[in-house]
Parts: sequence; C-alpha cells; structure tokens
Amino acid sequence: MNAIPAIDIKDVSYTYHDGPEALKGVSLTIMPGESVAVMGPNGAGKSTLMLALPGLIEATGSISVSGVALSRKTVRDVRKKIGIVFQNPEDQLFCPTVFDDVAFGPKNMGLDDNEVHSRVTSALSAMMLDGFEKRNAHHLSFGEKKRAAIATILSMEPDIIVFDEPTANLDPEGVHELKNIINAIDRTKLIVTHDVTLAGALTERSVILSGGRVVCDMPTERLLADPALLKKLKLLFD
Repeated sequence: MNAIPAIDIKDVSYTYHDGPEALKGVSLTIMPGESVAVMGPNGAGKSTLMLALPGLIEATGSISVSGVALSRKTVRDVRKKIGIVFQNPEDQLFCPTVFDDVAFGPKNMGLDDNEVHSRVTSALSAMMLDGFEKRNAHHLSFGEKKRAAIATILSMEPDIIVFDEPTANLDPEGVHELKNIINAIDRTKLIVTHDVTLAGALTERSVILSGGRVVCDMPTERLLADPALLKKLKLLFD
C-alpha cells in the first residue's frame, strides 16, 4: 500500500492583491520523513508557498497535508499537522514565560494539564532549554529565542515542520548548534532558504523555485556538485 504524501500540491497559484503572480501552477509531492530544501532567489515564491501550505494565504489549486485536503472547513485540522518556524523568533514568543509560550499551542488544542506539561518539558529538553520554563523569552539570547520558537512548534507534535531561514542572524557557533538540533528532529521537514550550504547540511532533496514555478527538483548532493547549474539557478555567484 502506498504511503500518503506528507504534502501534495497540485497546480497551486497565488497573486497578491497589490503585486505580481507569486506562484504559477506549482505542483510538488513530499513523502513522510523527507527533508527537503525549498530554494530560489528573492521573489521566487518561497515564502508565498510556505504561507499557502497551512492556509495562511488562500491560493488556488489543491493542497493536501497528511491526507487532509486544505479548505476553509479543514484549515484547523491542517494546521495541527504542519507547523512553521518563522525567521524572526519573536513572532512566536509573546507570553510572560517560556513555559507559557511553549504551552500556548497544546492548551489551544484542548489538551489536559498533564499532557500540556509533558509536551512542554519534552520540547524544551529537545531544544536544550531545560530549566528555562520561568524565564521571559525576551531576555534570552537570539540563539535561545530561535530554539524556544522551535519548541513552540514541537510541543504541538505536527507531522511536518517548515523552517524559514532557520540560521539567519546566528553566529557560526549558533549555526552549528541549530543544524545539529534540526537534524535530530524526527519529522518531515521543509527548509526554506537561499543558503545552499545549509541545504547540504540539512536536506537530501532540493526544490528550486524561480518566477513562481518549480524549475528544478533533485537530490541536494547532486545539485551542490554542479556549480554550473547552481549559477544558472542563481544560487551561486562568481
């Protein structure tokens, strides 16, 4: 029996009210357990696709997440299955304490206090933030904020996690640390990035967008071994 795709996108398009057509008939299938880089130059459609997956913007075409077809009726169910870690961690940290931030999602899922506590403890441990429960996220270092933001998604136990430029604005030590953390997360993962080195460290497959279309879909290792192709795709410059 064939596995149900983690993400199944067919002919997805989106035009901003005050701008150009950002996605132009994108089709893409990602299977459970895959780690996939979504790359491309600025304006390629990466961020728009990321927002379309959980229905944060309403695109045309069809999107299914873990077998659930995205619609206005199912959007809440879809959002339980896919979580986005945004580039700026402060977009996800707004409660008085780190515990409250990480507990926010599970509480809104209607889980009981014991389950919420268990999930928060597990998520913080996975992010090496044991003992941070009573701290205010705004007093953390930037790297700690990044890890706390990931914990807010892990605590909801989604099938799929999308990371938007996860190592942006981190120093080399923080980049190394976060790469190891992300690699250890046992989920289907999408890494939205323009950094081919990061893609090589975190993914086995790369999907390249340009002008709102998928222009390349291939193993990351093979892509990185082809400088001419990287230059053609505007991912590498002399």
